[in-house]
Amino acid sequence: MSNRIFRDRYINPYTDFGFKMLFGTEMNKELLISFINSLLSGKEVIRDLTYLNTEHLGTSEADRRAVFDVYCENERGEKILIEMQRGEQQFFKDRSLYYATFPIHEQGEKGEWDYRLKAVYVIGILNFKFDSEDDNYFHHEVQLMDVCTKQVFYDKLTFIYLEMLKFNKSEDELVTMFDKWLFVLRNLSRLMARPAALQDRIFTRLFEAAEIAKFTKEQYEAYEESLKVYRDWQNTIVTAEQKGMAKGMAEGIAKGRMEQNIANARSMKLAGLDYEIISQVTGLSKDEIDKL
Repeated sequence: MSNRIFRDRYINPYTDFGFKMLFGTEMNKELLISFINSLLSGKEVIRDLTYLNTEHLGTSEADRRAVFDVYCENERGEKILIEMQRGEQQFFKDRSLYYATFPIHEQGEKGEWDYRLKAVYVIGILNFKFDSEDDNYFHHEVQLMDVCTKQVFYDKLTFIYLEMLKFNKSEDELVTMFDKWLFVLRNLSRLMARPAALQDRIFTRLFEAAEIAKFTKEQYEAYEESLKVYRDWQNTIVTAEQKGMAKGMAEGIAKGRMEQNIANARSMKLAGLDYEIISQVTGLSKDEIDKL
């Protein structure tokens, strides 16, 4: 380890390796318990978790496979599915709902069964914005609701989405455990020392687990490969956004030019100029000029 040069001190939790090492391993289970309890704000206190198989198949061989980042159940048998979403997908909400069907369906019992289900939680940690209307609204908690009474119709299926790009609290603004966990997720790989605001015992464990210099050779190589995949994915997103912006700018310029040509043509038409001249100046056809 001594001959390696570390660009960062702590692991990037947005990488597949980093996220699963911090939250998907038995030795770091207390980190996952603390994180989930901070999301639930005391409404549901989890004392223990059991990791479950993260790979699932449908009811037949032809059904699509689902692979979860972290999948577990608490001491009451309630299922908790956690996904780190690194980039926006066209049907992201559909995918969340589809994934929720697996922990629901697997509760079915053979023979006599009264259809009673344990609660299912789907938690999405999002490295993108899916709600652009309010930059302060980053913690979404979604349940089935009666649209007339506005009351929760079914409280055993809960979707929690965290839009991490909207969380911008500084260290001195951290008050709750929820604040602290989101700050860690958002900033861990950029930190060079443990912040004074994160002195809780659970964060002692987290910073110990996240320190790259303590990795074995195999862990370091696996992390570097995962980091490369993450960076490639980020570059793909940035390139797509830049192309989209360039296309939008070109379309905007073309639209503005057309609007100006129409305004000029209308003015020249009112001035009594010949359609041939107006067409040459503005590029509009005689039929287009006639309709102005």
